Amino acid sequence: MMKVILSGVTAAKGFRAAGLRAGIKAGKTNKDMAMIYSEAPAVCAGTFTRNIVKAAPVLWDKKVVEEEGRAQAVVINSGIANACTGKEGYENCAKEAEKAAALLGIGKREVLVGSTGVIGKQFDMDVIGKGIEMLVPAIKAEAQSASDAAEAILTTDTHKKEIAVQCEIGGQTVVVGGMAKGSGMIHPNMGTMLAFITSDAAIEQPLLQNILREEVEDTFNMISVDGDTSTNDTCLVLCNGMAGNEILTSESKDLSIFREALHTVLEYLAKQIAGDGEGCTRLFEVTCHGAATKEEAKKISKAVVCSSLTKAAVFGKDANWGRILCAMGYSGASFDPESVDIVLESEEGSLVIVKDGIAADYSEETATKILSGNPVKAILDVHNGKEEATAWGCDLTYEYVKINADYRS
Repeated sequence: MMKVILSGVTAAKGFRAAGLRAGIKAGKTNKDMAMIYSEAPAVCAGTFTRNIVKAAPVLWDKKVVEEEGRAQAVVINSGIANACTGKEGYENCAKEAEKAAALLGIGKREVLVGSTGVIGKQFDMDVIGKGIEMLVPAIKAEAQSASDAAEAILTTDTHKKEIAVQCEIGGQTVVVGGMAKGSGMIHPNMGTMLAFITSDAAIEQPLLQNILREEVEDTFNMISVDGDTSTNDTCLVLCNGMAGNEILTSESKDLSIFREALHTVLEYLAKQIAGDGEGCTRLFEVTCHGAATKEEAKKISKAVVCSSLTKAAVFGKDANWGRILCAMGYSGASFDPESVDIVLESEEGSLVIVKDGIAADYSEETATKILSGNPVKAILDVHNGKEEATAWGCDLTYEYVKINADYRS
């Protein structure tokens, strides 16, 4: 039985964390550096941005995941993305890893790094180095430490995003915990913005990589805030085996339990990111039913959740269903427009607004009331098969423009 527990990346056995202010951006007061540490070496898996322009930390982490498949620590900063920084930026990743490794007593190639913030600026390595020196003695296996780490990785986010779930595998209690950040430049095509998942499960590394890649497709890759795919998108999972379960293989009967736990954490964090889009006022969830294939359902739901016109209508509480049908039409999926049904739903109620491709007899006043709820759901049925998919996004507001017109200051 799955149980949600009040914690994050320190919930699993053997994991410690910390978050504090190093001073990466002058004149600020926010926490801006975090560390996650496993007491035992952990198998690691990762998914990364498919943007051709990849930040230095992405290149470093890909190399560690693909060549080593094991890690014991992660160092993360906010404020500077270390993207488009050339050879110096990559060398700074190596220096970060080397500094943390020396203080933790582990190998340099056992340290992963993550960065988020302004693109194009180089690190002040004196600040980064001092930050690591402060982090190492601060790491603790406490919920507050996990919370501090989750806070330290935020940029324009309005709140921390963390969760942990507990399950039983082979008679042993296994925990999967995680934290993430993301508010703008959210349109993943790999894994996520920045997400860090920890677990005490014992599992084969290639299997963990395959499961992560598959689960990311239905979670992080199904969210969008603004259609921009980041240079830094990274999702890392560390499993240290300290739960004591028999090592999970593709033949293990309890593998589905671990997969469900990981999916629960990833989906929760994905929805938290979508619902915290820059300037947004509500989460927008779109589910497509009745598609011929899973891929067709994904295309349709993602097209609607990405439509700027639809997102603006959600903000304005305007049931402009023509924009939804228009987005469905350019999604690339095949369906009969005259067979489409659309339902709007929230805690304020449920309302059919389109039936068989044309307007249903509905009250605009009721529709506005439903669109005032949070989250707002659009349920689409194309009556073309049995497959379905859900995507998550948010409304598009004036505040989004204000935030991004002045992001670097």
